[in-house]
Amino acid sequence: MEDLLSKTREICRLIGINPKRSKGQNFLINEKIYNDIINAADLKKTDEVLEVGPGLGFLTVKLKKEAARVVAVELDDELADYLKIGFGASDEEKVKVVNLDILKFNLPAEFSGNYKIVANLPYNITSIFLRMVLSSACRPELLVLMLQREVAERIVATAPDMSLLALSIQYYADAVIIKNVPAGNFWPEPKVESAIIKIVVRPELHDAETDKLFFRMAKAGFSAKRKMLKNNLVGGLKIKPEIIINTLNKIGLDIKVRAEDLSLADWHKLFAELSAFMV
Repeated sequence: MEDLLSKTREICRLIGINPKRSKGQNFLINEKIYNDIINAADLKKTDEVLEVGPGLGFLTVKLKKEAARVVAVELDDELADYLKIGFGASDEEKVKVVNLDILKFNLPAEFSGNYKIVANLPYNITSIFLRMVLSSACRPELLVLMLQREVAERIVATAPDMSLLALSIQYYADAVIIKNVPAGNFWPEPKVESAIIKIVVRPELHDAETDKLFFRMAKAGFSAKRKMLKNNLVGGLKIKPEIIINTLNKIGLDIKVRAEDLSLADWHKLFAELSAFMV
């Protein structure tokens, strides 16, 4: 690990990079953890991969060896320039470096078929990025991500510890934590623990309008954590209390239940009954 730390420090010194906490620039310096990420991605020589926040390109190099093509999207101008020079023209068909905010990246323009996302994701964009990608018409088949451990645990949580984030991911995919990664594996050392999470997207068809309506209901349900679900739904959806109560009884839920107590299956049942009343 010391060799990779020294190499990271030297590269940063040479290109004038001072890691910025605001951009989530905590560089992974453990070779074994990089290999764990690659192994979890189960890459084939035909795979196309989106890497978010490639940083100094250590993971990119490994992805390049295992996949057909890598699109590495880097927000930082200096890092993007370094990567473009480092991979150069000889790697152009294998590695494409894009200097852009990933939240403004046009997925359908770059990936027309199946692809995977493998990334040491900037922690400050985790929730919005995952929701954006999974609700897109251009969903990946698999994501292997380094996330803040607390966020990873929230994603894989089940009832009675569900959250809107967990529901947003589990609606589209199955998630499992591969490995916890202590802060000492990064430089500079972050204030939080990390984890590698694997998210396998289910190959089912989705209707954008139906999904939008489902999450309108879900957001209403989670709108006030300490309130009972029925009160949140009445206030958020403007549906009569007796309809909500009758629906909860019909699908076998206590009328005092809270949003975090519902499983994914419960949410589907609830939506099947209430969608007709949502205007």
